[in-house]
Amino acid sequence: MASETLSASPVAEPLVGAWVRPRNRWQGADNSIHTDAVAKKIGMRGGTIPGTVHLSHFAPLLTELFGARWLARGEISMFYTFATLDGEEVRALIERPVGEAGEAPLEDRQLVARIETPDGKVVAKGTVACGAPAEPGYVRGLPLVEAPREEIRILAAMTPGLVTVEKDGFLVKEGADPDGVLRDPQEVYRALQPYSPGVTVTDAVGFFGATEIRWRAGPVRTGVPYRKTARVVSVGASPKTEFAWFDSELSDEDGQVVAEMRHMTRWMKVSSPKWAEPS
Repeated sequence: MASETLSASPVAEPLVGAWVRPRNRWQGADNSIHTDAVAKKIGMRGGTIPGTVHLSHFAPLLTELFGARWLARGEISMFYTFATLDGEEVRALIERPVGEAGEAPLEDRQLVARIETPDGKVVAKGTVACGAPAEPGYVRGLPLVEAPREEIRILAAMTPGLVTVEKDGFLVKEGADPDGVLRDPQEVYRALQPYSPGVTVTDAVGFFGATEIRWRAGPVRTGVPYRKTARVVSVGASPKTEFAWFDSELSDEDGQVVAEMRHMTRWMKVSSPKWAEPS
């Protein structure tokens, strides 16, 4: 899916976050890849940590690089490459140009970033930014390859352009600091999540493939009425999965986009009765 490779600049140095041990708070959910028995049945090591949890590890590093400005014009763009389990250590890393740590010129640039394990496995790879870089984020720069409809069974109800959310007066109710600002990128993902009951897949096990959150005129706040929209932009397939790409937005009452997201979810073919049936 993501054949591109990301390599740090030869004149870059890493800004490295602390080791953390995310907890799997979704253990026991029905038909969920976060539940040990379900995950092992489809070939995983155990119940997995959602990829979006790892977005949060970048928050301290982005604050160190950009102060609070990243909550207004920041970007985190990650393709998930390795699933971790409850309590397994990970850390965030951002490559920054040597000799420019803390200087304003870092804004308006894409910086290579990743989440890694102590033994060097890359959990997520992509870019981060603040301001208005010339290049798209890593995830938004990936090609969208539409699968022939005859190859789609799990996601037969999804087609490009399908509106999955369209709501005025949408309120973010949880996840903010006492001042009402969402500073945790995982909480911003939840505010932008693109699913609705009509397009929720219940007969197959899904997992997150990629997420790019871009703050356009942030921060995102609780108690502020937004117009929330989301739609399917592409439906694809791999030998083991079907997947859908979604775009979603939160706009203020003046029509200004506050935050936007491109997100991809995969569904395992082996977990679906639709792939147990004859073609």
